[in-house]
Amino acid sequence: MRFALDPEISDFAASIDSLLTRSDLPSVIRAWSAGDTGPGTTVWDRVAETGAAALLIDEDAGGAGATAVEAVVALEVLGRHAVPGPVVETVMVAPRIAAALRETAPDIAGELAGGTPASVAVPGVSPFAPDAHVAAHLWVADDDKVFTGEAGEGRRSVDRARTVTTPTRGEQVGSASTLDLVNHGALGTAAQLMGLGQAMLDMSVAYATQRSQYGKIIGQYQALKHQLAEVAIALEMARPLLWAGALALSENPDDPAAAVRDVSAARVAVADAAYLSARTALQIHGAIGYTLEHDLGLLLTKTRALQTAWGTQGYHRGRVLDCLESAR
Repeated sequence: MRFALDPEISDFAASIDSLLTRSDLPSVIRAWSAGDTGPGTTVWDRVAETGAAALLIDEDAGGAGATAVEAVVALEVLGRHAVPGPVVETVMVAPRIAAALRETAPDIAGELAGGTPASVAVPGVSPFAPDAHVAAHLWVADDDKVFTGEAGEGRRSVDRARTVTTPTRGEQVGSASTLDLVNHGALGTAAQLMGLGQAMLDMSVAYATQRSQYGKIIGQYQALKHQLAEVAIALEMARPLLWAGALALSENPDDPAAAVRDVSAARVAVADAAYLSARTALQIHGAIGYTLEHDLGLLLTKTRALQTAWGTQGYHRGRVLDCLESAR
């Protein structure tokens, strides 16, 4: 049996990729790191115009009424270009909260569909809300309840273009499955990491075919070929798990427990593959890969930061193990 994306979805991803390729993302990320979020906000507004922010918003609320499959496609492209900001929270998690708050706050869904950024924290799993300083909505979700959040002091993560804060919960504004929110956040992060892993692999291959050492292109050395092949295999083997996680979410909208195993398996496999891609890229680039001036560093640090976003590897391995044991 052959699984493939619909041509419309592939074209949608290509349109986002083309937009971001023309947007000089390395300069945008460096500006964001220096405290100037203007260029990044402009890029995000353009991304929102493609409909990426509206994918999981219901059609009658101004969204696309799409599924997690389409959202994963978009987030992989956004990850490949390391777009700064609370991307996963806005695209994947906030729409689920907006749906839960539809009766009490019907305008939120439309705002999100238009690209309004949002940030979310889940104590115990994902306690840090990313980039709350640019988010129009900040929520804390815990024990199937949703609260408004008040941002605390922002702290820089290892990714210089990522600020995190531990928000203080305010009043309860509604109820939503915390498990469902964690599933969406974890899968969205996996999609981002898939894009980052592929971008670093592409950058490594390009560098290996250009850099000479001892009078020979380094990409001709068998050891480097093996390293790059291992990364390519790891990413390719993780991709079906990513699609399985997306299908599990889209096919079980009212039963988040049914998607736990596939989502966490995807999160673990993709994060491991992306981390391998980062380590290999740094080894192949050598000393230049450590410098702030090289674009590789923008991808390396974001990959490292996302390794613990929306659950650690240990947390997700534990969820997979629990599912397997309960199925005995």
